[in-house]
Amino acid sequence: MLVRVFAEESRTFQRMRALLVPLIFFVKTTWPKWRGQVKKVTAFVGTARKKHTYYTVHQFLSSLQSLGDVEYEIVHLTDYHLETCRGCKTCFNKGEEFCPLKDDRDVIIENMLTSDGVVFASPNYSYQVSAIMKTLLDRLGFAFHRPRFFGKTFTSIVAQGIYGGSKIVQYLDFAGMGLGFNVVKGSCTTALDPMSEQERRKIDSIVAAHSRRFHHRLSHKPYPEPTLFKLWIFRASRTSMRLMLDETYRDYTFYRDKGWFESDYFYPVRLNMFKKAVGSLFDYTISRSAKR
Repeated sequence: MLVRVFAEESRTFQRMRALLVPLIFFVKTTWPKWRGQVKKVTAFVGTARKKHTYYTVHQFLSSLQSLGDVEYEIVHLTDYHLETCRGCKTCFNKGEEFCPLKDDRDVIIENMLTSDGVVFASPNYSYQVSAIMKTLLDRLGFAFHRPRFFGKTFTSIVAQGIYGGSKIVQYLDFAGMGLGFNVVKGSCTTALDPMSEQERRKIDSIVAAHSRRFHHRLSHKPYPEPTLFKLWIFRASRTSMRLMLDETYRDYTFYRDKGWFESDYFYPVRLNMFKKAVGSLFDYTISRSAKR
């Protein structure tokens, strides 16, 4: 009799579980969309080959999505028309809209601006990013002068066969910071072609940890207090531009119109007393250097 009761309770539990699991999954994946909280993450991949780099990016994004509140898109840069920068400096001096190259640069920038998170992914080619990824970064040169991706999360992924990729990760992460992103340290994965099962498991482990760090940053305060290094970059840029340029330069008018010549930082943020004092010291030191 007792066994029959336990068996019946077990069947009841299994039926309830069968009903609840899909319901929980539905609520977890749909509720953030109803509340407008789903984050869009776009990965820009600098290779046409769907091999090592693509696999790593796909695993990273899938792992990220499993953590909740994320939808993603993979953009292959080779599907877009990107011409090589001529170094004319028109975008620096007059504005990016006067660039003589008419291609898909602005389409890619718009995709970045409408994303909450951005991933730059590249294979290790000759100890650097791929040619198409470097072309994109060169075409974004004006945005290093006039950063605009504040409040968005950035990371990098580099795939390689042997070694050297860690320095490429550092390069991409530094570029992300220069563009204004909140940067999560990128990752470098190593595997030969064809990829062994052991290499595959190691990659999966690396990107799982990477995706958790990225999701944490993506879900937290979008406008954090700057580090001293970032504060120095801002003060050095704005003070030198204010003293050395005038209204004929786009960099000057951009900073002026943003109110950056008077602000504490690129975006509204409360600095503690120490950083306020250090920021003033940066301004004073840079002003003296610029006047020499």
